[in-house]
Amino acid sequence: MSHETPTLAAERRQKHGSRYSQRLRKAGRLPGVVYGHGADPVSISLDEKITLKHLHGGNHVFNLEIDGGDPETCLVKDLQFGYLGDNVIHIDFARVNLDEKVKVNMTLDFHGTPANAKKAGMVVVHDLAELEIECAVRDLPESLRIDLDAFEDSVHVSDLSLPEGVVAITPGETLVLHVQAPKSSGSDTTEEGDAAEAPAAEGDSSEG
Repeated sequence: MSHETPTLAAERRQKHGSRYSQRLRKAGRLPGVVYGHGADPVSISLDEKITLKHLHGGNHVFNLEIDGGDPETCLVKDLQFGYLGDNVIHIDFARVNLDEKVKVNMTLDFHGTPANAKKAGMVVVHDLAELEIECAVRDLPESLRIDLDAFEDSVHVSDLSLPEGVVAITPGETLVLHVQAPKSSGSDTTEEGDAAEAPAAEGDSSEG
């Protein structure tokens, strides 16, 4: 992998339910579950601050030490958010091994500006924020950096240069972004039309 796999200390949850989960979160703990590889699912809780720090840093794979046991390599499979959509309230992990191929949605990290977007009045329209990829767990990139300076106008998935061992699952013809001129407003057209008709209207009144 492109970075060291972080280790998280997890504790088994003995209780379940929304009220118990709320109490955990108030205490700074993030509820979660670990499943896969033929083993029984395990309900856990993690230090919320530490876990979110790694998630925001682009980590998708962790070594989980449940109640101080042997670390298990786990992949983040799902994040559940609160009703406002701005805070993580639950996390799902799947047990994996480093050679196992997995499919993951990764946020695209854009840098630079397409050549045509540097022209006066042109704007960049982002059509795709995340890309679904497949690769071995050990090849999972920390981020998908897209250097837009290498492009003139539109960018499709098939135009992207992905890290070695990483394959795009999102169809190649999918538009990632494009450059376009700003649309003219209808109000401008109406005002121009009114201005053109004004002299004719004055002429008609003088003839009468």
